[in-house]
Amino acid sequence: MSVQTVARRYATALADVVMARGEAQEVQRELAAWGAMMQSNEQLLEVFRNPTIPYDQKRKVLEALIARTRASQTTANFLQVLLQNQRLAELSEVNKRFAQVLDERSGVVSAHVTTARPVEQSVQDALQTKLAAITGKNVRLTFTTDEELIGGITTRIGSTIYDGSVRNQLQQVKERMTGKSVNRKS
Repeated sequence: MSVQTVARRYATALADVVMARGEAQEVQRELAAWGAMMQSNEQLLEVFRNPTIPYDQKRKVLEALIARTRASQTTANFLQVLLQNQRLAELSEVNKRFAQVLDERSGVVSAHVTTARPVEQSVQDALQTKLAAITGKNVRLTFTTDEELIGGITTRIGSTIYDGSVRNQLQQVKERMTGKSVNRKS
C-alpha cells in the first residue's frame, strides 16, 4: 500500500475524531510540531524507522517525548497508534493529508500564487475574492515570486493551474509560430 493511501486513511480517521471532539486546531498544531521535530532530528526518525529496534524501546522513547511535549490525549493516542502500526516515521505525510482533509471538511481550498514581483495587499485581497467566486469555497492563498515569469500571474489550486504569465503567453506565441511555419512547408 502506498504512503499516500496510508496517510489518507489515518488522516481521515483522525479528522473524524478531532472534528467530533472540537480539537481539530489543537491536534493539527501539535502534530505539525511533532512532524517538524522528527524531520529535524534524523536520529529520532531512524529510531522509529528501524525494524531492528524492539517495539518496547520505541514505545519508551515515544512516551518520554509525549511527556516532555505535554501532548494532548488525542495527539498522544494517535502517535501511539502510528507507532503500533509501524507508521510513525510517515507522520510528515500523514500531517499533509490531515491538513487537506480538515480543509476539505471546512470548505477551504489552498491556492498557490506565483507572480513576477511582490503584489500589494489590495491585489491579494481582490485575487482571493475572485478565486473564492470561481471555486465556491474559502481560499487560503500563499504567494511566491519568480522573476522568470516576466509578468503576470500563475495560480495553482489542487491540480488545476491558471497560467496568465507573460512567459506562458510568449511560449504559446512561439508554438503557434512554429506550428504555422511547419504547416507552410507541408
